Formats: sequence, structure tokens, C-alpha cells
Amino acid sequence: MGLLKKNPFGHILFLKRWLIRILGALTHRRFKGFNTLEIDGSEILKNLPETNVLFVSNHQTYFADVVAMFHVFNASLSGREDSIKNIGYLWNPKLNIYFVAAKETMQSGLLPKILAYAGSVSIERTWRAEGQEVNRQVKMSDVSNIKMALDDGWVITFPQGTTRPWKPIRRGTAHIIKKNKPLVVPIVIDGFRRSFDRKGIRIKKRGILQSIEIKEPLKIDYENETVQQIVEKLEYAIEQHPSFLKVIPQDELTKEEEMNKEREWRY
Repeated sequence: MGLLKKNPFGHILFLKRWLIRILGALTHRRFKGFNTLEIDGSEILKNLPETNVLFVSNHQTYFADVVAMFHVFNASLSGREDSIKNIGYLWNPKLNIYFVAAKETMQSGLLPKILAYAGSVSIERTWRAEGQEVNRQVKMSDVSNIKMALDDGWVITFPQGTTRPWKPIRRGTAHIIKKNKPLVVPIVIDGFRRSFDRKGIRIKKRGILQSIEIKEPLKIDYENETVQQIVEKLEYAIEQHPSFLKVIPQDELTKEEEMNKEREWRY
């Protein structure tokens, strides 16, 4: 691989490789040290195609969720099953993993800009900007960039578009699925909201059990299923359908809502 070889977004792969190595080494203890990361289903990753794979997940922090997934994905592809023990897997990371994130988030400081170079597909949110509700058209360049990332490799997206739980799935994700026909792999995460601050940078509490569950790819009839049917399928797959609220104790829901209010005040 030439030193100046670039990916479709113009990022130099040699530099991206070293960024992933360094960031991975700096963050490893956040998931295996200060806290414990329980992984389930990582063997599924080994049998996925090289390109056009879309991971859909619930969302708990801005950055920690996706960083943990980078660790799990690379560890699994290096032969580790449900484990991120021994960070040697970072020496030869998969360079065509991308994640969809809000452009304003990825431009909010030096660290987000570094993370963006490591794999962000930055888009402009159509429903919120600078903390205010907005209503604007989808940028076709954003849609094209997501397709470019899928054509090149794997893409992680958080279809609720927020770190707050139980928010509805954005229909744009279903449109992307119908148009690009990717293999859709659901992921359910937990524990990150208790471990980190909202941005996923500062460790808020140690000794927390975090978890990542990777599920079997969804069976989707791209031609005949409607956008709404796909949305509902995603809600169940990432365990964010309203029906899940019925099996969660009320005190847990109250605690969650109090935590969300505290975050809104803090940020």
C-alpha cells in the first residue's frame, strides 16, 4: 500500500491506520480496565461481505459507542471471539469502516475532527441544528456520501439520530436501505450511558458492565416492504420499539428520564 493511497473520501490510508492504532490504544482501557465490555455475537462479523454492510444500533453517547464498535469489529476480524483482549488487533485495522454522524458534532473540536478523519461520514441533520429544532431538506451530497461509504465497506449508523432512548427511528435510514439494499446488521448496546458523559469522552463512573450484542442480519424485502415496515423492523431489532417500554420497571424509566434532564441542563 502506497504511503499516499487514499480512500474515496480523500483520506490518506497510512495516516488513518495510525490514527486508529493510537486512538485504539488510548481508549482500550475504557472498555477493558476501568469498565468491562461484554460482547455477544461477534462471530457474525467474520462471515459478512467486504462491502455494502449497514450496522444499525441504538445510541447512548456521541463517541464511546462507535469507538467500542471499532474495537469489537477489529478484534473479531483478527480471530478473537467476543473479546477485545490483547490490543494487537489494532496493528492491522480494517480501514473501510465508517460511521454516520452529525456534521456539527464532528466539527466541534480537535478530537471530533480526528475521529472524523478516522471514519466519519458527516451529514447535516434535517431536524435539529445548534440545539434548535429545524426543518430542512436532505442534502443529496449526504445521501451520495453514505452510498460511497457502503460501496467501499461497512457503515455504522444510529437511526434514532439522538442519544436519548425510545425516540423514533428516522425514516431516512429506511430510505437508504431500500435504495442501496445493504446487508443490515442490528446492534444493541447498553451501559455506555452510565459509564461516560454524554459525549463519551469523560469517564463518569467505573466498574460498569457495558455490553454490545451483534445480531443476525435482518431479512428485508427491499422491493416490496414499505419504508414504515422497515422502520418498525429496525425498532424491534435494536430494541427501541415502544412495546419494549412495557417490560421495563417504572423506577428504571424514571431514573433514565432524570438522567436525561440532568444532561440537558449540563450541556
